[in-house]
Amino acid sequence: MSIASNLNDIKSSLPPHVTLVAVSKTKPVADLMEAYNAGQRIFGENKIQEMTEKWEQMPRDIQWHMIGHVQTNKVKYMAPYVSLIHGVDSLKLLTEINRQAARYRKTINCLLQVHIAEEETKFGMDEAELTTVLTSDEFKQMQNICVTGLMGMATFTEDETQIKKEFTHLKNIFDKLKQSELSEKTLNFKPETLSMGMSGDYKIAIACGSTMVRIGSSIFGSR
Repeated sequence: MSIASNLNDIKSSLPPHVTLVAVSKTKPVADLMEAYNAGQRIFGENKIQEMTEKWEQMPRDIQWHMIGHVQTNKVKYMAPYVSLIHGVDSLKLLTEINRQAARYRKTINCLLQVHIAEEETKFGMDEAELTTVLTSDEFKQMQNICVTGLMGMATFTEDETQIKKEFTHLKNIFDKLKQSELSEKTLNFKPETLSMGMSGDYKIAIACGSTMVRIGSSIFGSR
């Protein structure tokens, strides 16, 4: 199967309200261009340096999503072009993204990462930390970022019941925030995107309410 046919198969299986991020980390530009030529315009990378190199070589109508863990000292390299940063897990990181976005007189969209998995290795905030960040004066004063939703990763397991439980937990947090006064009163908090689900579990994630899935190996083949 070619990258183009893999991509079309996945796209045809997604509901219209779900956005596909093609996870292209470690893949060569030629592979990304095959997906691009088949109509894909949103690509996700997990290393800023690699993403920047690809951005420099590829068409300018691509939206680049940073889906990996972000170190504050690397934000400046992607600030000129990044469309969405998925894994924002601290106020400190938000502050730096806001600072770098201001340098380019732009607004950078971000998703706050929530820790829902049982594995210790996954990054993210818990519900209390999330609320603390969103209600803080520092956050409300940031004029160059917009938090457009949440992101989470389920435990890497075959147990579908557990995966479903974790995704449902994240959807509940998302819904609560969406219905809260925060989203009405805070100008830079517009919760519309729920990014959850990867190649192995995106169908469960969509059933649990995901609006954005990050799929790599099912499109590009295993790494």
